[in-house]
Amino acid sequence: MPCSLRPTVVSMDLIAPYGLRSVLALVVVASASFSAHGVARGQNRPSADASATVVAPSRPSPAVVPAAPPTPRCPEGMVLAEGEYCSNVDQRCLRWLDPETQMRCAEFAPSRCTGRRRPLSVCVDRYEYPNQPGVRPEVMVSWYEARRACENQHKRLCTQSEWTFACEGPDMNPYPTGLRRDPEACRIDHQTIRPNRPRLSNPMTTADESARLYEAVPSGTMNRCVSWAGVHDMTGNADEWTINESGRPFQSALKGGWWGHIRARCRPSTISHNEGFVYYQIGFRCCADPTASTP
Repeated sequence: MPCSLRPTVVSMDLIAPYGLRSVLALVVVASASFSAHGVARGQNRPSADASATVVAPSRPSPAVVPAAPPTPRCPEGMVLAEGEYCSNVDQRCLRWLDPETQMRCAEFAPSRCTGRRRPLSVCVDRYEYPNQPGVRPEVMVSWYEARRACENQHKRLCTQSEWTFACEGPDMNPYPTGLRRDPEACRIDHQTIRPNRPRLSNPMTTADESARLYEAVPSGTMNRCVSWAGVHDMTGNADEWTINESGRPFQSALKGGWWGHIRARCRPSTISHNEGFVYYQIGFRCCADPTASTP
Protein backbone atom coordinates (compact mmCIF):
# COMPACT_ATOMS: atom_id res chain seq x y z
CA MET A 1 0.00 0.00 0.00
CA PRO A 2 1.90 3.07 -1.25
CA CYS A 3 1.92 6.15 1.00
CA SER A 4 2.61 9.72 -0.04
CA LEU A 5 3.35 12.55 2.41
CA ARG A 6 2.53 16.14 1.69
CA PRO A 7 3.29 19.14 3.96
CA THR A 8 0.54 21.46 5.02
CA VAL A 9 1.16 24.94 3.68
CA VAL A 10 0.92 27.82 6.22
CA SER A 11 -0.12 31.10 4.69
CA MET A 12 2.07 34.17 5.33
CA ASP A 13 -1.18 36.00 6.07
CA LEU A 14 -1.35 34.02 9.29
CA ILE A 15 2.29 34.67 10.24
CA ALA A 16 2.46 38.30 9.27
CA PRO A 17 0.36 39.78 12.10
CA TYR A 18 2.46 38.05 14.76
CA GLY A 19 6.00 37.60 13.32
CA LEU A 20 7.89 34.39 12.89
CA ARG A 21 9.14 34.31 16.45
CA SER A 22 5.63 34.47 17.83
CA VAL A 23 4.31 31.51 15.88
CA LEU A 24 5.64 29.03 18.40
CA ALA A 25 2.42 27.08 18.59
CA LEU A 26 2.28 26.39 14.85
CA VAL A 27 2.19 22.68 14.22
CA VAL A 28 2.44 21.23 10.78
CA VAL A 29 1.30 17.68 10.63
CA ALA A 30 2.02 15.73 7.47
CA SER A 31 -1.04 14.17 6.04
CA ALA A 32 -0.99 10.78 4.52
CA SER A 33 -2.96 9.71 1.51
CA PHE A 34 -3.55 6.07 0.97
CA SER A 35 -4.70 4.44 -2.27
CA ALA A 36 -5.71 0.85 -2.34
CA HIS A 37 -4.26 -1.53 -5.04
CA GLY A 38 -6.82 -2.97 -7.41
CA VAL A 39 -9.59 -0.47 -6.54
CA ALA A 40 -12.10 -0.14 -9.31
CA ARG A 41 -12.02 3.07 -11.34
CA GLY A 42 -14.26 5.78 -9.87
CA GLN A 43 -14.48 4.01 -6.50
CA ASN A 44 -12.89 5.83 -3.52
CA ARG A 45 -11.75 4.46 -0.22
CA PRO A 46 -11.99 6.56 2.96
CA SER A 47 -8.80 8.49 3.57
CA ALA A 48 -7.48 9.76 6.89
CA ASP A 49 -6.22 13.39 6.77
CA ALA A 50 -4.75 15.13 9.82
CA SER A 51 -4.95 18.84 9.15
CA ALA A 52 -2.50 21.32 10.61
CA THR A 53 -3.63 22.89 13.90
CA VAL A 54 -2.70 26.54 14.40
CA VAL A 55 -2.94 28.18 17.83
CA ALA A 56 -2.44 31.92 17.55
CA PRO A 57 -0.91 33.77 20.47
CA SER A 58 -3.43 35.80 22.42
CA ARG A 59 -3.40 39.52 21.92
CA PRO A 60 -3.21 41.83 24.93
CA SER A 61 -6.59 42.69 26.44
CA PRO A 62 -7.77 46.25 25.88
CA ALA A 63 -7.40 48.57 28.82
CA VAL A 64 -10.45 48.57 31.12
CA VAL A 65 -11.89 52.04 31.57
CA PRO A 66 -13.59 52.36 34.97
CA ALA A 67 -17.27 53.19 34.77
CA ALA A 68 -18.28 56.67 35.79
CA PRO A 69 -20.00 56.79 39.19
CA PRO A 70 -23.80 56.85 38.92
CA THR A 71 -25.33 60.29 38.82
CA PRO A 72 -27.37 61.03 41.97
CA ARG A 73 -31.05 60.91 41.13
CA CYS A 74 -32.00 63.48 43.76
CA PRO A 75 -30.62 66.93 44.58
CA GLU A 76 -28.38 67.30 47.59
CA GLY A 77 -30.28 67.12 50.86
CA MET A 78 -33.02 64.92 49.40
CA VAL A 79 -33.59 61.17 49.42
CA LEU A 80 -35.26 58.88 46.89
CA ALA A 81 -38.50 57.08 47.75
CA GLU A 82 -39.22 54.56 45.02
CA GLY A 83 -41.47 51.51 44.82
CA GLU A 84 -45.13 50.56 44.63
CA TYR A 85 -47.72 52.71 46.37
CA CYS A 86 -51.11 51.32 47.39
CA SER A 87 -54.07 53.67 46.94
CA ASN A 88 -56.18 52.21 49.76
CA VAL A 89 -54.98 50.37 52.84
CA ASP A 90 -56.73 48.46 55.62
CA GLN A 91 -55.05 49.25 58.96
CA ARG A 92 -56.57 47.63 62.05
CA CYS A 93 -55.69 49.00 65.48
CA LEU A 94 -55.02 46.33 68.10
CA ARG A 95 -54.91 48.67 71.09
CA TRP A 96 -56.15 52.25 71.44
CA LEU A 97 -54.54 54.68 73.86
CA ASP A 98 -57.81 56.62 73.92
CA PRO A 99 -60.65 54.10 73.34
CA GLU A 100 -63.35 56.77 73.52
CA THR A 101 -62.03 59.01 70.74
CA GLN A 102 -59.86 56.37 69.00
CA MET A 103 -57.37 59.03 68.00
CA ARG A 104 -54.07 57.44 69.04
CA CYS A 105 -53.35 53.78 68.36
CA ALA A 106 -50.61 52.06 70.38
CA GLU A 107 -50.18 49.15 67.96
CA PHE A 108 -51.56 48.06 64.59
CA ALA A 109 -51.90 44.72 62.89
CA PRO A 110 -49.90 44.40 59.66
CA SER A 111 -51.41 46.56 56.92
CA ARG A 112 -53.26 45.10 53.95
CA CYS A 113 -53.53 46.72 50.52
CA THR A 114 -57.17 46.88 49.42
CA GLY A 115 -56.69 49.28 46.51
CA ARG A 116 -54.56 49.48 43.41
CA ARG A 117 -50.78 49.52 43.43
CA ARG A 118 -48.87 51.85 41.16
CA PRO A 119 -45.18 52.69 40.77
CA LEU A 120 -44.06 55.84 42.52
CA SER A 121 -40.70 57.60 42.49
CA VAL A 122 -40.02 60.92 44.21
CA CYS A 123 -37.21 62.89 45.85
CA VAL A 124 -38.08 64.13 49.34
CA ASP A 125 -36.32 66.62 51.62
CA ARG A 126 -34.51 64.71 54.34
CA TYR A 127 -35.71 67.19 56.99
CA GLU A 128 -38.54 69.64 57.44
CA TYR A 129 -37.99 73.08 55.93
CA PRO A 130 -35.43 74.65 55.90
CA ASN A 131 -34.11 71.08 55.54
CA GLN A 132 -31.07 71.51 57.76
CA PRO A 133 -30.07 69.17 60.60
CA GLY A 134 -29.93 70.90 63.94
CA VAL A 135 -32.26 73.70 62.80
CA ARG A 136 -35.82 74.03 64.08
CA PRO A 137 -38.52 73.65 61.40
CA GLU A 138 -40.15 76.83 60.23
CA VAL A 139 -43.83 77.24 61.12
CA MET A 140 -46.59 79.83 60.79
CA VAL A 141 -46.49 79.55 56.99
CA SER A 142 -49.46 79.27 54.64
CA TRP A 143 -49.77 76.70 51.88
CA TYR A 144 -49.09 79.43 49.33
CA GLU A 145 -45.92 80.50 51.15
CA ALA A 146 -44.75 76.90 51.42
CA ARG A 147 -45.30 76.32 47.70
CA ARG A 148 -43.40 79.47 46.81
CA ALA A 149 -40.47 78.56 49.09
CA CYS A 150 -40.15 75.15 47.41
CA GLU A 151 -40.36 76.63 43.92
CA ASN A 152 -37.60 79.09 44.80
CA GLN A 153 -35.37 76.05 45.32
CA HIS A 154 -36.50 74.47 42.02
CA LYS A 155 -38.58 71.99 43.99
CA ARG A 156 -42.29 71.68 44.74
CA LEU A 157 -44.65 70.65 47.49
CA CYS A 158 -45.17 66.90 47.88
CA THR A 159 -48.49 65.39 46.89
CA GLN A 160 -50.39 63.47 49.54
CA SER A 161 -49.48 60.16 47.91
CA GLU A 162 -45.79 61.00 47.64
CA TRP A 163 -45.61 62.13 51.25
CA THR A 164 -47.51 59.04 52.45
CA PHE A 165 -45.29 56.63 50.53
CA ALA A 166 -42.09 58.27 51.79
CA CYS A 167 -43.46 57.80 55.32
CA GLU A 168 -45.01 54.32 55.26
CA GLY A 169 -43.05 52.54 52.51
CA PRO A 170 -44.00 49.37 50.59
CA ASP A 171 -45.11 47.69 53.84
CA MET A 172 -47.70 50.46 54.38
CA ASN A 173 -46.65 50.94 58.02
CA PRO A 174 -48.88 53.28 60.06
CA TYR A 175 -45.83 54.97 61.57
CA PRO A 176 -42.42 55.66 60.04
CA THR A 177 -41.01 53.46 62.80
CA GLY A 178 -43.33 50.52 62.06
CA LEU A 179 -46.56 49.20 63.58
CA ARG A 180 -46.12 50.60 67.10
CA ARG A 181 -46.53 54.18 68.26
CA ASP A 182 -43.37 55.37 69.99
CA PRO A 183 -43.39 58.85 71.59
CA GLU A 184 -39.74 58.40 72.49
CA ALA A 185 -38.75 57.86 68.85
CA CYS A 186 -40.72 60.73 67.29
CA ARG A 187 -41.74 64.12 68.63
CA ILE A 188 -45.36 63.23 69.41
CA ASP A 189 -47.54 63.33 72.56
CA HIS A 190 -45.41 66.16 74.00
CA GLN A 191 -47.70 69.19 74.13
CA THR A 192 -47.21 70.89 77.50
CA ILE A 193 -48.35 74.47 76.76
CA ARG A 194 -51.97 75.34 76.04
CA PRO A 195 -52.69 78.07 73.48
CA ASN A 196 -54.27 81.39 74.28
CA ARG A 197 -56.57 81.53 71.28
CA PRO A 198 -57.49 85.23 71.51
CA ARG A 199 -53.78 86.08 71.41
CA LEU A 200 -53.27 83.70 68.47
CA SER A 201 -56.07 85.36 66.50
CA ASN A 202 -54.94 88.91 67.26
CA PRO A 203 -52.46 90.11 64.60
CA MET A 204 -50.72 92.22 67.23
CA THR A 205 -49.90 89.22 69.45
CA THR A 206 -49.90 86.25 67.05
CA ALA A 207 -46.12 86.09 66.63
CA ASP A 208 -45.42 86.25 70.37
CA GLU A 209 -48.04 83.64 71.22
CA SER A 210 -46.82 81.33 68.47
CA ALA A 211 -43.27 81.57 69.78
CA ARG A 212 -44.49 80.78 73.30
CA LEU A 213 -46.31 77.64 72.10
CA TYR A 214 -43.52 76.30 69.93
CA GLU A 215 -42.32 72.87 71.15
CA ALA A 216 -40.79 71.38 68.03
CA VAL A 217 -37.18 70.16 68.29
CA PRO A 218 -34.31 70.81 65.86
CA SER A 219 -34.42 68.55 62.82
CA GLY A 220 -32.63 65.26 63.33
CA THR A 221 -32.80 65.41 67.13
CA MET A 222 -35.10 62.38 67.20
CA ASN A 223 -32.62 60.14 65.43
CA ARG A 224 -34.90 57.09 65.51
CA CYS A 225 -37.77 58.93 63.82
CA VAL A 226 -36.60 57.99 60.32
CA SER A 227 -38.72 56.36 57.63
CA TRP A 228 -37.69 53.42 55.45
CA ALA A 229 -36.54 55.92 52.78
CA GLY A 230 -34.34 57.89 55.19
CA VAL A 231 -36.70 60.83 55.76
CA HIS A 232 -36.68 62.35 59.27
CA ASP A 233 -39.56 63.57 61.46
CA MET A 234 -42.40 62.65 59.12
CA THR A 235 -44.77 62.19 62.04
CA GLY A 236 -44.76 64.73 64.82
CA ASN A 237 -42.57 67.78 65.28
CA ALA A 238 -44.33 70.02 62.70
CA ASP A 239 -47.46 69.44 60.65
CA GLU A 240 -46.64 69.58 56.93
CA TRP A 241 -48.40 71.14 53.96
CA THR A 242 -48.91 68.91 50.91
CA ILE A 243 -50.95 69.03 47.70
CA ASN A 244 -54.46 67.63 47.99
CA GLU A 245 -54.65 65.53 44.83
CA SER A 246 -58.44 65.59 44.78
CA GLY A 247 -58.50 69.41 44.94
CA ARG A 248 -61.49 69.25 47.28
CA PRO A 249 -62.36 71.20 49.29
CA PHE A 250 -58.98 72.93 48.84
CA GLN A 251 -55.66 72.37 47.09
CA SER A 252 -54.07 72.09 50.52
CA ALA A 253 -53.73 69.10 52.86
CA LEU A 254 -51.75 68.62 56.08
CA LYS A 255 -49.80 65.42 56.77
CA GLY A 256 -47.97 63.83 59.67
CA GLY A 257 -49.30 65.75 62.65
CA TRP A 258 -47.24 67.77 65.11
CA TRP A 259 -45.90 67.45 68.68
CA GLY A 260 -49.36 67.28 70.30
CA HIS A 261 -51.55 64.36 71.36
CA ILE A 262 -52.99 63.71 67.91
CA ARG A 263 -53.04 60.89 65.32
CA ALA A 264 -49.49 61.48 64.02
CA ARG A 265 -49.59 58.66 61.45
CA CYS A 266 -48.52 58.27 57.83
CA ARG A 267 -51.92 57.80 56.15
CA PRO A 268 -54.33 60.39 57.61
CA SER A 269 -54.64 63.86 56.09
CA THR A 270 -56.27 67.04 57.36
CA ILE A 271 -58.05 68.76 54.47
CA SER A 272 -60.25 71.25 56.37
CA HIS A 273 -57.81 74.21 56.21
CA ASN A 274 -57.61 76.44 53.15
CA GLU A 275 -54.44 77.54 51.40
CA GLY A 276 -54.15 80.79 53.38
CA PHE A 277 -54.41 79.19 56.81
CA VAL A 278 -51.46 79.59 59.21
CA TYR A 279 -50.96 78.20 62.70
CA TYR A 280 -48.23 77.78 65.25
CA GLN A 281 -47.49 74.10 64.46
CA ILE A 282 -47.73 74.11 60.65
CA GLY A 283 -44.62 73.79 58.51
CA PHE A 284 -43.70 71.85 55.35
CA ARG A 285 -41.01 70.03 53.39
CA CYS A 286 -40.33 69.93 49.64
CA CYS A 287 -40.33 67.23 46.97
CA ALA A 288 -38.84 66.99 43.47
CA ASP A 289 -38.92 64.68 40.48
CA PRO A 290 -35.90 62.33 40.31
CA THR A 291 -33.59 62.39 37.32
CA ALA A 292 -33.47 59.39 35.00
CA SER A 293 -31.43 56.46 36.34
CA THR A 294 -28.05 55.72 34.75
CA PRO A 295 -27.30 52.18 33.47
